[in-house]
Amino acid sequence: MTRDNRRRTFPLPAESSTSGGGNVTRSFLKKPRCVKMNDFPLKTVEVVCLGTSVALSGLFYFLYRKKRKTVNRLKEAPRLSLDKSLASILNATPGKCLQYVIIQGRVQPVGEPLRSQFQEGSIGVVQKLVLREHKLVWNSLARTWTDSERILHQRVNTVPFNLVGSDEAAVRVLCPLEASGLDMEIVHEKFHQASYGFTDIIGQYLSGEKPKGQLEMEEMVKVGATLTGVGELFLDTDCTLKLRPPADGSEFFLTPVDFETMQAAQAGQAWMWRALGLACLLAGVAVLLWAARRHYRHLQARREQERLRREFDDLGEGDELPDNACVICMSRARSCVLLDCGHVCCCFQCSQVLLQPICPICRQHINRVVPLYQA
Repeated sequence: MTRDNRRRTFPLPAESSTSGGGNVTRSFLKKPRCVKMNDFPLKTVEVVCLGTSVALSGLFYFLYRKKRKTVNRLKEAPRLSLDKSLASILNATPGKCLQYVIIQGRVQPVGEPLRSQFQEGSIGVVQKLVLREHKLVWNSLARTWTDSERILHQRVNTVPFNLVGSDEAAVRVLCPLEASGLDMEIVHEKFHQASYGFTDIIGQYLSGEKPKGQLEMEEMVKVGATLTGVGELFLDTDCTLKLRPPADGSEFFLTPVDFETMQAAQAGQAWMWRALGLACLLAGVAVLLWAARRHYRHLQARREQERLRREFDDLGEGDELPDNACVICMSRARSCVLLDCGHVCCCFQCSQVLLQPICPICRQHINRVVPLYQA
């Protein structure tokens, strides 16, 4: 009987469950699909990781370029001595303004200074009062108590002040709170321990929060402190020298450290952003290489599968089929062994389109399929 006659004589059985080594149900066959998700080279987690690395790399690169621009501006900025000749320099400058300069002087208030609320005799020009609450919060994931804090109250007071040079030449500082690096001296710091009774302890365990106490702190820019200012210097109509944030958007500095220390700190921040950007970029490249490696191995497996299919097709060639026909299609010879059960019941083509890797005879899991060579 020829192959065509066998195909017409034994049609594919209907969707009914039968036992034994004869007919099997159509449920073993895979339905045709238009798109296979396994063929997509990137998984969802890899796409998320790749997108995150690209976004972070772009953000860190932007911060690096911004900080690098600031470092370059600091290198190009002229350092001027705070003396009587500074007014004549500005008078000779077009517009009576220098866009980005570096000056250094002692802090002197214009009028009455600010007085500390906690330390007798401490006076300054910028005062910051902060009240922070410290507590323990239960972390259900780590199964432990973690420290947490929040600001309950914060107030900043300022008075007009000048930077005074060696010969009492003065420069008025405008908008000091907009300056970067304005580290103030701590003049008062006190922690008030929280006290609670038995009912409070029960409520804390039920709510998952344990108050530790409140930290009271006062910071000041004291009178007489030396500050380094970097910004736009101009001569006002009343012949007063003033330092303000640059109009071109460059960073405004007012810091108690010297210029060399500040410049080194800015350069260090620039290299930090660059290193973080490179690390995120390398992480994205690693994800791409991992996906490419997996996809390459997947292509190799498909080529090996195609090679086995052609080998099975070569084994099944011929006009006359033996009596041991495939129990699924009933049109090709049984040409493979299902392991680990060892049944020889189907052809290779049908073994590759099973919905689940289960033997049609004994219903055991199919670990691998090997070709059957008949002498």
